[in-house]
Amino acid sequence: MSKTPMMRQYDEAKKACGDALLFFRMGDFYELFHDDAKTAASALGLTLTSRDKSNTVPMCGFPYHQLDSYLGKLIKQGFRVAVCDQVEDPKTAKGLVKREVSQIVSPGTVTDQALLDPAVSNYLLAVLPQSIGKKKRRKQSDQDAAQAAAHPVGFGVAWAEISTGRFYVTSIPTDQLASLLARLSAAEILLPDSATDFPTDLVSDSMLTFRPDWSFGVEAGKENLAKQFSVATLDGFGLAEFDESAIGAAGAILDYVKETQKASLGHFDRIQAFRQSQFVEIDSATWRSLEISQTIRSGQREGSLFAVIDRSKTPMGSRLLGQWLTSPLTGLEQIQRRHDTVEELVKEQKLRGELQEFLKEVFDLQRLLARVASGRASPRDLSCISKTLATLPSLKAKLTGRKSGWLQQLEADLDLCAELRGQLERALIDPCPAQTKDGGFIKEGYDKNLDQFRELATGGKQWIAQYQQRICEETGIPSLKVGFNKVFGYYLEVTHLHRDKIPAEFIRKQTLKNAERFITPELKEYEEKVLSADSQANELEMKLFDELRQLVSAQTARLKSNAEIIACLDAVVGLAQLAVEQNYCRPEMVEESTSEIVDGRHPVLDIVEPLGAFVPNGISLQDETGFLHLITGPNMAGKSTYIRQVALITLLAQIGSFVPAKQATLGLVDKIFARVGASDELSRGQSTFMVEMTETARILNTATAKSLVILDEIGRGTSTYDGVSLAWAIVEFLHDQIGCRTLFATHYHELTALEKDFAGVANYNVAIREWDEKIVFLHKIVPGSADKSYGIHVAKIAGVPNWVNQRAEQILEKLESSGDVEANQDAIKSTTSRGVRSGDHIQLTMFGAAHHPLVDKIKALDANQMTPIKALQTLHQWQSELVEETSDSEVDQAEQVKN
Repeated sequence: MSKTPMMRQYDEAKKACGDALLFFRMGDFYELFHDDAKTAASALGLTLTSRDKSNTVPMCGFPYHQLDSYLGKLIKQGFRVAVCDQVEDPKTAKGLVKREVSQIVSPGTVTDQALLDPAVSNYLLAVLPQSIGKKKRRKQSDQDAAQAAAHPVGFGVAWAEISTGRFYVTSIPTDQLASLLARLSAAEILLPDSATDFPTDLVSDSMLTFRPDWSFGVEAGKENLAKQFSVATLDGFGLAEFDESAIGAAGAILDYVKETQKASLGHFDRIQAFRQSQFVEIDSATWRSLEISQTIRSGQREGSLFAVIDRSKTPMGSRLLGQWLTSPLTGLEQIQRRHDTVEELVKEQKLRGELQEFLKEVFDLQRLLARVASGRASPRDLSCISKTLATLPSLKAKLTGRKSGWLQQLEADLDLCAELRGQLERALIDPCPAQTKDGGFIKEGYDKNLDQFRELATGGKQWIAQYQQRICEETGIPSLKVGFNKVFGYYLEVTHLHRDKIPAEFIRKQTLKNAERFITPELKEYEEKVLSADSQANELEMKLFDELRQLVSAQTARLKSNAEIIACLDAVVGLAQLAVEQNYCRPEMVEESTSEIVDGRHPVLDIVEPLGAFVPNGISLQDETGFLHLITGPNMAGKSTYIRQVALITLLAQIGSFVPAKQATLGLVDKIFARVGASDELSRGQSTFMVEMTETARILNTATAKSLVILDEIGRGTSTYDGVSLAWAIVEFLHDQIGCRTLFATHYHELTALEKDFAGVANYNVAIREWDEKIVFLHKIVPGSADKSYGIHVAKIAGVPNWVNQRAEQILEKLESSGDVEANQDAIKSTTSRGVRSGDHIQLTMFGAAHHPLVDKIKALDANQMTPIKALQTLHQWQSELVEETSDSEVDQAEQVKN
């Protein structure tokens, strides 16, 4: 069956948008056909129908005004959507209405504010493996070869936020890719088709978009980027230090954005080099463990560090704060500059309050400018820009004469843009409509021609009144009236009482019950002028609006600078407000490797828990008091909270924030590592213990003396003796080989003996009070080691059946009487008709451990004469020898327990 012209037009549009679902505008509806219709009907819950009686063309659709709603639902599910709009007026079209794909929307290219979280950056990211980039180059020069040798094999990475125009690029070694992906939480990731060995397990498949290899070309990338930024060379952006794969990734971003946006990208006016050395390195496991941007349990922002500390008044401030959290500073001068600013705003209560009031009136200038640059700005968008500019004089005045060098700089750089503001205020009504189609958004008096057209289009009240009076006098009909409706246009209405006075030139149009309606050639001629004036008024108003939009677009650089200043001011004012609300202190930042915190509090729990419920704790990590603290104590007592608390306080200090403590002196860190909690990676075929060891290996291989490491229950995922051996060797390695500040929470009581042999190791525990056969967790960290685990008590609290708890107490009592499972096996069995399986390799309590020759050998190791790796190998050999000495029946029992 031959296709209709409209379906042929649909096929052409579908071919142009590739695998994207096509929203095809037909009158007042968007329609989808064929497989797109089936997919959309399922994803959106739409009714699937057919375009023809034979049901060969499935279709579904929705009203055009619901576009944002349905578009948002599909984008959240990871789909790409092409919007094909009518680009000419159906009333004036000759034949088939012309249609074009106006934009292709994907998760990483969303620009509509209705589809974006205002507080969170929406990144599009591109990754080019350096191995692929090198294959594409022709014969390398000596300079190219030297540059390649200077960089470890890894990835070129670029990321951009289409809704604001922010654009970054870097090159990183392979082991840093997962960390970067975790911190940026990109909505969409571009990869070359040939990147078959990319570790796709790092992200979900729905986030990946594969692109032709040529779109990642280095030379083409250089040329296109230089053209976009109107420069002859990219050297001025500081990209020379990166591998050329970074340029390829940036070029792929630009190519994809041009393809999908189909509009000007004037807001992409520069690219920024991201240098990891300027920021604290935080790997993906740490990012997840510390719940910086989202919680582990829900995967949502609510309850995260970002959510509870954000006091920004604008979306721009919130997004910048999120960026600061992903990239804490390592430079002492920059950190102190932010601290100086926060301190002044903390002390100046009146100033802080006034700035917050002004900031409430500021709109999201960054995303508004992106809409202007793409040609999609509405009258309301321009009005919001005008209102934002109206706040700048007050902001600038309040910043004048400040002590903080940063506030002084912000005040100096703030550009009032008085001419642009004046033009917008003169031109636009308030409130302004969100759409141009209804017209009426240009103020009366702004343009004389527009005013004349409008007066004529609205009926020319004066002319109508004069015409009506003249006809009444000429006909002698005092009750004659001029009226208007959409069917007949202008008409003269005469009651039946005066029908005999109707002149011959009156042309009858309608008979009513009590009157007749007529037209005259003169009135019809005037009507045509009115209708023409209405069309001319709309055309002129759109022309004036386009001029305003171009005027704003021409000032993009100045306005973007103002947006960045407002974002900085908002973020730092928010940090000051947080400090006042929560009684934070200014940390003293030093270069030395030290962490001294007095009455520190967990920044999240300090806010979400009832006032006064959180128990503060201090810490002193330095050479004199031990830079490696072993924290022992029962579960639920607060060990994990305590060690996380120290890491989060450190992170807050290095973004420039005050910290939740009475007093703090903190040495700068270059990396923060956290191994807290357990998780399987079943999709990668990795068990909990494998994940634990992989993450621990990364810490041991990459931490430096300036790093902060927090570890929780390392070694618990394997047998007791394997676990304690690993934990022991890891502590030695951290102490001897790295020498970094470390908090090591553990249930292995054996490790506490390390304090005697290692000067940098110190024991601490969570204080417990026993009273009336009950225990109370004091949540207070005190010197010394714990002597009990209280695991059975925790089981009771968790709701484990009483029979299990009582039985466990009986077994524990027998074991603690001698510490030997085998010797007490009969005694344990005699207390009940049910027995328990046991074996020498099982240790049922970590505190008051059973005597075992392997433990004695561990304690006898001379750490000064044997490396940790050699010690670990020796321990495994000793363990094998001990197992060989056991009887066959004992080995069988051990295997049964293991299975």
